Amino acid sequence: MASDIPMSTELAQALAAAFGAGEQIPAPPPEQVPASPEQAWAIQLQIINFCGDSTGGWKVGAKSPDGPIQGCPLPSRRIRPAPTRMRRSFFARVGLELEIAFRFGRSFQPGEGEVGEAEVLAAISEMAAAIEIVGSRYTTWPQVERLAQLADLQNHGALIVGDFVPYRTDFPFLEPQLAFNFDGTRICEGPHRNPAGDPRRLLTWTVNHSLRMGVPITPATAVTTGTYIGLYNPPGTGLASGVIDGLPPLELALE
Repeated sequence: MASDIPMSTELAQALAAAFGAGEQIPAPPPEQVPASPEQAWAIQLQIINFCGDSTGGWKVGAKSPDGPIQGCPLPSRRIRPAPTRMRRSFFARVGLELEIAFRFGRSFQPGEGEVGEAEVLAAISEMAAAIEIVGSRYTTWPQVERLAQLADLQNHGALIVGDFVPYRTDFPFLEPQLAFNFDGTRICEGPHRNPAGDPRRLLTWTVNHSLRMGVPITPATAVTTGTYIGLYNPPGTGLASGVIDGLPPLELALE
């Protein structure tokens, strides 16, 4: 007998179960792949609901300074303040990225209408260095349909956020000096660029996208804006440490 559960709900349930258990599932068959970004975004929110969680932040990025922007909501319980410890076995895959996260000094509520760039930028109040744990739930990753990856919380695993400091308009967002180490080995250092260019360009899209999805943005919402170091795949357990000049350093112990 055919299931009465919509294909998108079946995929959301499977991804939520894998997300919670640190397991992987086969990539969805063609009939379960989201047909549009809108369907993938809806699945993202379903995953968070099926996990019994709420949206505590957003991840957002772009592959070039003028490329299209894409993002996903982040489950509240997977946003941790640094320093923190996490079991590597909690994730089916582990990649690490060093990013900048922002918070706003005011709330934006659904139904208030489109928010302009000047209003969004004027509302930025804080920024912090962050480490994102990236890990797909699909066994065949990265050979996975783009919209299926988008539905899978855009390969999100967890977000570790350093101490927030007051926002600075003169911060060198295009090419900050940074260093990233894993278990005592220097992985990278020096000036690095975010593929999206200035990550602040991503924030207006994020605010308006969140409101269209019915999710308010509050002063507690952390928006992380893409990696400055690419994706680092650690060989095992160990201590990840990152510093972006001008922001407090942070550490993540993978055990």
